[in-house]
Amino acid sequence: MKKINLKIGLVLAVLVGMTNSCKEDFLNVTPNGSLDAQVLGTADGVDALLISAYSLLDGIASNGFGWEAASSNWVYGSIRGIEANKGTDSGDQPDINPIQTYSESATNPYLNVKWRSIYDGVARSNAALRVLATAVSNGKVTTAQADSFTKQARTLRGYYHLEAYRIWAKADGTGIPYVDENTDQATLTNDIDVKDLILADLQAGTTLPDNMGQIGRFNGTVAKVLHAKALMQLKKDYAAAKPILESVKTSGKRPNGGAIGLEPKYGDIFDIANRNGVEAIYTVQYSVNDGSGGWNAGWGEVLNFPYKSGASPGGCCGFFQPSHDFVNTFRTTAGGLPLLDDSYNTQPVVNDQGLTPAQPFTEDAGPLDPRLDWSVGRRGIPYLDWGPVTGSDWIRDQSYAGPYVPKKQVYRKSQEGTNTEVGNWTSGYTANGYRLIRYADVLLLLAECQIETNDLAGARTNINLVRARAANPAGFVKESDGTTNAANYVISEYPLAGAPFDSQANARKALQYERKLELGMEGHRYFDLQRWGNVVTELNRVLTYEKTQRSTLYGSATVGAEDVNFPVPQNQIDISNGKLKQNR
Repeated sequence: MKKINLKIGLVLAVLVGMTNSCKEDFLNVTPNGSLDAQVLGTADGVDALLISAYSLLDGIASNGFGWEAASSNWVYGSIRGIEANKGTDSGDQPDINPIQTYSESATNPYLNVKWRSIYDGVARSNAALRVLATAVSNGKVTTAQADSFTKQARTLRGYYHLEAYRIWAKADGTGIPYVDENTDQATLTNDIDVKDLILADLQAGTTLPDNMGQIGRFNGTVAKVLHAKALMQLKKDYAAAKPILESVKTSGKRPNGGAIGLEPKYGDIFDIANRNGVEAIYTVQYSVNDGSGGWNAGWGEVLNFPYKSGASPGGCCGFFQPSHDFVNTFRTTAGGLPLLDDSYNTQPVVNDQGLTPAQPFTEDAGPLDPRLDWSVGRRGIPYLDWGPVTGSDWIRDQSYAGPYVPKKQVYRKSQEGTNTEVGNWTSGYTANGYRLIRYADVLLLLAECQIETNDLAGARTNINLVRARAANPAGFVKESDGTTNAANYVISEYPLAGAPFDSQANARKALQYERKLELGMEGHRYFDLQRWGNVVTELNRVLTYEKTQRSTLYGSATVGAEDVNFPVPQNQIDISNGKLKQNR
């Protein structure tokens, strides 16, 4: 229905009534029988139902899913992975506080909203499949149409279940219910291994055409990446995922048939103008000023803008502030390589914590990966075209959440009013759709598979492709002269011989660093750590340092084995009359 640049056709009023009437039951959406045959049971009707399923890719719906369910996973992927903290102040959106201190309970409202959003996406996918069966039996769709609709709906269903798996599943594949178009809710449980069911759904879409004619639809390339990611995340089957990712690298396409590759300049990836650019294998589509009142725009990320006094990007709200550990990770050696021995926190990036904007401040002079200043706003460095960050006046409560502000999703000042919603309570509703899959992510996933299958030279080549692009351009320049680098940007490729690609262990470390540097603040970190099996060790290491900087925020937080997933929402257990069981 929205955000996808597709011809909607008919039945919008039917769909609105259908989805808004679901209330708390999101596992099945069953349209009225006569509507199946007379209105929905046609190619246009099935396509409209399918578009309704696509519309939940951002996690947002006007019937109660907001930023708690954002597909960018800024809460569940980045905050949980300590790339960022909640930001703002202690009293705003307090339900995030226990998520970032690993003390959330099953009654946390954020978890319930996320569950409802994900399983509404499943329900909409299943509704399309059920009505498609009616349309097929009535001869209202062609064989080719039925094939395309089926593969798209199953891939969507697989994607939504994969999201649920990463948040709630146990190591044995239980913990979440798997729901298809024939599921009987009376017998539904979450005590079966769902891994193969998810993989089968995602594999179904891998034979979709690469040119779907529309940028918002899943194509064969998108399905292949999702299938490979699921093989890695669910089964750690790197040998099976590797050839899939290799085929994407060499011959993949965007859903409109366009070529894929690395955006020539790192900072350009996140520009609204390039939201469907060469690197964006799949972007969740947002739109602005379309009469919807903002629901089609970037609702999920609307809180994540600097809280600058006076004129400010977004005009609100100060959330999603990068962590000290994340910023320090961009420290490099004099030769431009990461500090793979985890010593970067002993050489922290200089910041203006505790200073007023009027007090003098000297920027860090040490070597830094230039991707830092495309990912994080920090004092003295240009903030796109908004001018240099002047300090604590850009931050709601620096003493609570720290000296840094987010940057990747923020629009340029020159784009305000054109690529941002006009007339809403904030211009933070933008058209800057979430890059669900980008080419650099594929290269790094492929490198991970190569490392796990002992092709260390191949992994180095793909990681070096990402690093070589990161050096173009070197970073921001000072506004005073327009030519001098704003910081001491130093980045280089890994050498062709010796460490770290002299052993699997060292190569893994390089890969894991590269994903943090390249994909930071994009919602991947916590789920990467899940896949690598080091949620507890790595996050406790980072917490130990972060507490020295933000003791009020993290307190006595520790990460235990139970924190490798989130608890099943108690509300969903209650609704199921106890058929769903807690996963801890």
